[in-house]
Amino acid sequence: MSLSATDKEQISKTWAKVSPKAAQLGVESLSRLLVVFPQTKTYFSHFADLSSSSAQVKAHGAKVVGAIGQAVNSIDDIHSSLSKLSELHAYNLRVDPVNFKLLGHTLLVSLSAALGADFTPEAHVAWDKFLSIVAMVLAEKYR
Repeated sequence: MSLSATDKEQISKTWAKVSPKAAQLGVESLSRLLVVFPQTKTYFSHFADLSSSSAQVKAHGAKVVGAIGQAVNSIDDIHSSLSKLSELHAYNLRVDPVNFKLLGHTLLVSLSAALGADFTPEAHVAWDKFLSIVAMVLAEKYR
């Protein structure tokens, strides 16, 4: 799967609109992941509190969207930009790679809520493709 020039433009344009609220976007996405897919809580058993007001959830949510921002900024070389993160999740954290897809779904919902009418069908398709590529890159070290 690859991104067209139009996809890249949609991602760049919408990211510019939500990036000032990136930390909030990360908390919402991660919190939604933990509620909608409760099996993901097992990877955060070391967190004292899994609520959206938790300092640990806020910090990890910021890390998540930081990685998304890094991928957006390196959209022509997502593999290189997320390689170390892929290694961390595969070799150290041993996170089930299906969780990257689940997080992509919750990110799409959070993006839609944050962007409203600016999250056009074209933007939705572009972000869906982009987040699928991110999930694939994060899972590639598992093979």
